[in-house]
Formats: sequence, C-alpha cells, structure tokens
Amino acid sequence: MYINFWYPAIASKDLSADQPARVQILGQRFVLFRDANGQARCLSDTCVHRGGALGKGRIRDGNVACPYHGWQFDGSGQCVQIPSMGANAKVPARAKVDAYPVAEKYGIIFAFLGDLPEAERPPLMECPEYGTEGWRANLIIFDVACSYERSIENGMDPAHNEFVHPSHGFHGKREDFAVPDIELEQQDWGCGFMQTFRSHERVARESPTRGKMRTDKDGNFQGEVRAGTWHYGPAAMLTKIHMATHNWMHQYMYECPIDDRNIRVFLVNMRNCVLESAADKQVEDRCRVIAGQDIEIVEALQPTKTPPAAIREVIVAADSVIVGYRRWLQKWTELGWRIDTRKVRRAQQEGDAVFAIPSPARRTEKNWALEAVPLVGNDSATG
Repeated sequence: MYINFWYPAIASKDLSADQPARVQILGQRFVLFRDANGQARCLSDTCVHRGGALGKGRIRDGNVACPYHGWQFDGSGQCVQIPSMGANAKVPARAKVDAYPVAEKYGIIFAFLGDLPEAERPPLMECPEYGTEGWRANLIIFDVACSYERSIENGMDPAHNEFVHPSHGFHGKREDFAVPDIELEQQDWGCGFMQTFRSHERVARESPTRGKMRTDKDGNFQGEVRAGTWHYGPAAMLTKIHMATHNWMHQYMYECPIDDRNIRVFLVNMRNCVLESAADKQVEDRCRVIAGQDIEIVEALQPTKTPPAAIREVIVAADSVIVGYRRWLQKWTELGWRIDTRKVRRAQQEGDAVFAIPSPARRTEKNWALEAVPLVGNDSATG
C-alpha cells in the first residue's frame, strides 16, 4: 500500500454534521467529521493523550471530541481544549494529530494520505462527465476480500472477459480466440489500453446497442465493443465501454485499501444512454452482477497479494498491461511511498505501537507524538 495518493473514505451522504465517522484506510484508522462550516475534515483517529478513538467521539462546536477525556481537535488537527486543565489553560504544543487534505466530489469524500506539499501531489482522478448534460451517474459501493493490486490487475486484464463474464465473450468456447497485440498507453500517473472485443449477448434485443449487433449461425447475438482500462495511481482506474458510436459507459473506480487484503470500491458509473432515473436500479443491478463475477475470481486468487517476483508466475504477452502497472508500483516503491506492511503488522500484534500516515504538516512541524508509519527502504521515518 502507498502513501501520497488520494483515497476514497466515505460517501458524502454518510457523513452527517452531528456525528464523526471512523474508517480504515491503508491499514490505519481515521476520523472524518464536518466542521462548523459543514466542510469535511479527516484526522488520524488516535488521540495523543491516552489513545482514545476520536471516531467514537462527538462533535463539539465544529471540533471532534475524544470519548475518553473530552480533548477537542479542530480540522487542522490541533487540540483546542483539554477539559481537565480548565477553560483558560494553555494547550501543550505537542497535543496535535495528523490532518489530511480533503476533497468532496462525485458524492464521495476523498482524503490525501501523505506528506507531499500541494504542488507535488498526484491529482485526484477526475470524472469530467460528472454533472454534464447528456450523462447520468450511479454511485455503487461494495466490499471485496482481496488486495487492491489483485483488483486493479483484474480490471486491466484483456483476456479474462472471455472466461469470467458470459455476456462479454463466448464462455471460452471460441476456437479462434486470442488477445490481439496490445498498444500500451502511458499517462502521467499510470497506463492502460483500448481494444475491440467480440462478444455475443442473448438479451441484445433489449440492449441500446442492438442496431450494431448481428446473429451468428447458432442464433446468438454477437457484435463488437470498444473497451479499455487505465489505472491511475495504485488503486484507481477508469474503464471505458463503447457499445456503439454514441452509447457509452465510463466507469471510474476509486478503491479504498482497507488493509492489504480487503478493499472497499467506490464505483462512479457514468452513462450517456438510458438516462431516465427509473433505469438507475437496473444499471446498478447489472453492474453488481458483473462485479460479482469478478469478485468470485479475485477472492479465490493465491497468493492473496501480487507475487513480489514475476518468476513465480508465467507471464505472457496478454499480460503486458499488468506488467506496465507493476512497473509503476515499483517506481512509487523506489520513491519511498510504499508502506512496510510486515513491520506494521508485527508492531500492531505486539500491541504497544500505533502509527500515523505522515501528513503534510510533518514537513514543517516537529514534536509529533505518534510515529509515522514505516515505509519500505526508509527505516528512519519516525516523524
């Protein structure tokens, strides 16, 4: 898992003005709350006094109050009141927790979890169709018991559709099936591809693309679909499905790595056809069916995480997009952004250590109570 990227934390509708929310991302706990102006805020969850869980506390005057002793923290992470010291007491400078930049877009509250200054941060993956005329959005959220790497690689795999999704291929029965040469497209924060896929679909009569479909000798409807996927950072990707010249579906998948073996997926599904609100449930149900077919596969993969060395797998040309994704992961590892999950797990099992994802304030401020999460190749990152 990697720091210094934007991650989805919670749906906007699920964060009220009255109660904080406690979430887990990158194996660490965070508290989200709305300040006095209604702006979403994200802090490290652990109170630096005696380890209380801020996410189990209350909102007081736009601050989050620890449920243990009532210490109040504002949106910048500064403690602004310690009840046991009296109303006018000076709060110790060390009484602070990490605060993270927040963006509320597409019905989701995102948090930038890392210490990079604003000018150096990878931007949030944009969804330009959102809110524009001729497009309609569905926000679909679901949990998967797999690593984010396995999930992203599955979404970028051009060969699996033939075998995993009955409506996207020929159930593995097409004798002339082969993945054509892939032209890998590199972008600023990832890579991907776009290809033509052949498929048959028995429900094509109800499909908005029926004018582009044809029938094979067995009576199955078949046709060609232009589709492709690009990853953006380690845990976000865009899939474009062009079913016809003007019938498109663009799926923006923002993944929250709860830990290195579980994810929560925030899928912003955009479509420029069947725009009636009455079709929202049908579209969501269809997306969940397709996602369910993928989930059945990825939750059973072994090992549960991507192997650290390709020598443990047999890689072929159709896997070139996955290889491209892994090269980006290696680049971010070399930048020192990868969390050392083994060290974190060992320390947490002992029960005497708690970490915080380093926030931008750690670049300019000292005197932090919590140790920064250990990173691969950076044993001195203690905050």
